[in-house]
Amino acid sequence: MSGTRGKTSNTKSTRSAAVPGSTPLRALDAQQLRVLGSVGREWRRVSAGPDVWRRALPVDPDLGSFPTPSQIRPARFGRVVPVSPFGPTAPRIAATPPAPTAEPSAGTSAGEHPQAPVEHPGTVYRVRRLLLGPALASTAIARERMRKLVALPVLSADALSSVAYGPEAMLAVLVLAGTAGLGYSIPVAATIVFLMLAIGVSYRQTIRAYPRGGGSYIVASDNLGRVPGLLAAAGLMTDYILTVAVSIAAGVAAITSAVPSLASSSVLIGVAAIVVLLAGNLRGIRQAGAIFAAPTYAFVIAMVALIAVGLSDAADRGFHPVPHPPVNATEGLGILLVMRAFASGATAMTGIEAISNAVPAFKPVEWRNARTTLTWMIGLLVVLFAGIIAIVHYTGILPRSQETVLSQLAHVNYGSGPMYVFTQAATAAVLLLAANTAYNDFPRVLSLLARDDHAPRLFARMGDRLAFSNGIILLSILAGLVYVAFNGRTASLIPLYAVGVFLAFTLSQAGMVVHWWRLRDRHWRKSLLFNAIGGVLSAIVLITAGITKFTEGAWVALVAVALFLFVTTRIRRHYDTVAAALRLQRHSIELPRRTIAPRVDVPLQGVESSRDPRHPRDPQAFARTGAAGESEEAEEVPEEIRHFSLVLIETLDRAGMRALAYAASLQQPVLVIHVSTGEVEAERFRGQWKLWGDHLPLQELVSPYRAVIAPLVNYIEALHHQRPDLTLTVILPEIVMCQRRFSALHSRTAARLRRALRPLRKVVVTTVPFHV
Repeated sequence: MSGTRGKTSNTKSTRSAAVPGSTPLRALDAQQLRVLGSVGREWRRVSAGPDVWRRALPVDPDLGSFPTPSQIRPARFGRVVPVSPFGPTAPRIAATPPAPTAEPSAGTSAGEHPQAPVEHPGTVYRVRRLLLGPALASTAIARERMRKLVALPVLSADALSSVAYGPEAMLAVLVLAGTAGLGYSIPVAATIVFLMLAIGVSYRQTIRAYPRGGGSYIVASDNLGRVPGLLAAAGLMTDYILTVAVSIAAGVAAITSAVPSLASSSVLIGVAAIVVLLAGNLRGIRQAGAIFAAPTYAFVIAMVALIAVGLSDAADRGFHPVPHPPVNATEGLGILLVMRAFASGATAMTGIEAISNAVPAFKPVEWRNARTTLTWMIGLLVVLFAGIIAIVHYTGILPRSQETVLSQLAHVNYGSGPMYVFTQAATAAVLLLAANTAYNDFPRVLSLLARDDHAPRLFARMGDRLAFSNGIILLSILAGLVYVAFNGRTASLIPLYAVGVFLAFTLSQAGMVVHWWRLRDRHWRKSLLFNAIGGVLSAIVLITAGITKFTEGAWVALVAVALFLFVTTRIRRHYDTVAAALRLQRHSIELPRRTIAPRVDVPLQGVESSRDPRHPRDPQAFARTGAAGESEEAEEVPEEIRHFSLVLIETLDRAGMRALAYAASLQQPVLVIHVSTGEVEAERFRGQWKLWGDHLPLQELVSPYRAVIAPLVNYIEALHHQRPDLTLTVILPEIVMCQRRFSALHSRTAARLRRALRPLRKVVVTTVPFHV
């Protein structure tokens, strides 16, 4: 197959796709809609008219459609449709696509082709389907939502599991001041419990105010502005990365406490756990919830049993604490050390915000189920944290480097019997899987940033399994690097932890104060008071952690936040520059121009073609000669080539308009193709197309599986089967970036489509560059 590509004089230019589906279709503002209508009127002056272009089509562009939700017959748990793609050996078609090899969906009428846009089966495709499962239609998103009993372990695992290391982190600081320092454990823990309740009530108000999801990024952006919103997002992203690293490190520590011989393999075990989390979350929300629910509930049962046994033993002693071994002070007891212990213990609050971020992931009524789940989580967190501190106080346990505090408590209460094994196994499992909370929220926040043009737009798209796959992969890579860099040591990671999460807490609560002050609806004063208290307490922890832990590693988190702010603002500036360059502009055609119309030299629709086998335009004869082994690319003189142009367009911006103008100027039959990921996007594009004037034939493909390349390749191949004598010229608008460092901010859809079409005979791919 031969093809042409647009050239540029700058050899360092970087190309970015502007073809269908690379980003979600955005609505045009009022000014752009007026300009679009003006451009359409200019087209009317120079074009022969839409009817002429439609009559010139040498093929029938209507090849059926994907199944509607009412036509889908589920195959697995009500979510998956058995499908098969067009293949190179599919029979030649006239007006309808070939019948699928898979069993058709119930309710599908004759002539419709209920197939998902999957790639031609190959090794990569089969491996992906084996690991991730079949693709899910967008209509399955409702079935992928979580009920409360699943949402609680999925979204609360991070917060609940933090009691395995939060109390220990607090005691590890207090013990530096010896016996006097340990005497402050109960007051510091009581302050942390009060903070948990205040933040929990505050986030209940946030869910009420933002029933569609109100994480720190959204709340701070809406009420405080863009920069505070990005700072909140930076805190969240840092926290989620550290959540994975710290949870894995603590889980591995629980394993090595029970089996010390595995201590030398702790890094390898942690990396393997991250890979398991990656695979589980790539399979989708509901499957991840089913996998990760049991360990969380097992951990809650183990902790409640441990606390009950410990308090029962303390009651038998009249609640008299067991004297702990003598402790020599290595630091003086002062307000700074107590504040440091408070900041370390407050890491037990990480993950509280997860539910407010993930409100859309709940089953209806989403906000009500989210608030109920948040209440359950806060209640369990308070009980577990306070209970652990209480039995540590009564049993005289001290932090040790060789064994975790929970392992010591289990040994004291159970010995080395089955209950000890169960407690350690449940603790290790929930800590290893607690990172799943971050896997739910990190990709979601990243997708919001991408939709606001603060992150590469590829993070805004869902994968085959209705999960933000690109964000999940990025989180796994970053968390794995952090884990390996700190050698999987929990004590080294904890100082980095509190800064990011409490930065997000503070900005979120401050934003809610502004929200209630502006809104002033019913009970606004009470809501404002709750959020103000939560904001002040979060700010205190943030300042305390930043000061007391700065030299221990908090500076790394602060640098990460500053770097995040710099990168996201630069990305937004770049996207704004590109958007300004692509905005439509008014044109005034002063010179007289001849009317542009297609030169029809191929049989038109509805017109019988010659049946003479020797006639080079006879498609049946051409198919027979091809089947006999003769090459389908035997044209050697210009007169033997019959052209048909296909313009693949994403949006009606300047790059798209230039591609349309280029195709029409060739005066060959033209068909415009647009891929939409849903009916809402399809309706929006059709509205813009009609406003422009509908000057060229349009075929819209609605891809309910969110794929772009496969449905385009399948559609183009089906057109080729209709008329194998035609040379199909696929025209792609393409943005050409002259600065290589911005290449990662744009999709590679054009390059991927070019590679996918290369094996097809008599298909020429050309790009129309637009330089930015």
